[in-house]
Amino acid sequence: MRVLKHRRTLKDKNRIRHERNAERFKIHVSKGDTVRVMRGEEKGKEGKVTRVFLKTGRVIVEGVNMVKKHRRATKPEEQSEIIEMPAPVHASNLMLLDPKTGSPTRTRARVDADRTKERLSVKSGDSIPRTR
Repeated sequence: MRVLKHRRTLKDKNRIRHERNAERFKIHVSKGDTVRVMRGEEKGKEGKVTRVFLKTGRVIVEGVNMVKKHRRATKPEEQSEIIEMPAPVHASNLMLLDPKTGSPTRTRARVDADRTKERLSVKSGDSIPRTR
């Protein structure tokens, strides 16, 4: 006799869909950090992080990966134009700059006595303040 396999219930489907939507990337840079691009066309450029997308793992850096956007006039008196805006870059292609030396560095975390977490530069050992 054949064993019947039941379909997933709606409750399970919704739980799985929610888990997939709630996933976030762990990103080593945050808004306001100064970073350098290590890979790709924009290699060597430096800029400040303006926005972080946790779901896609991408970051917008000002002055890096500039693209042209065709903007249509929304009002009759407005003029249509082509504007340049930065497009997101994947966070794995960026490295945080050491505040002391200005060279790219990895980061390490340390918990202080007052239980606040701070980032440390691996190269110089100095703390990197979070500017949000």
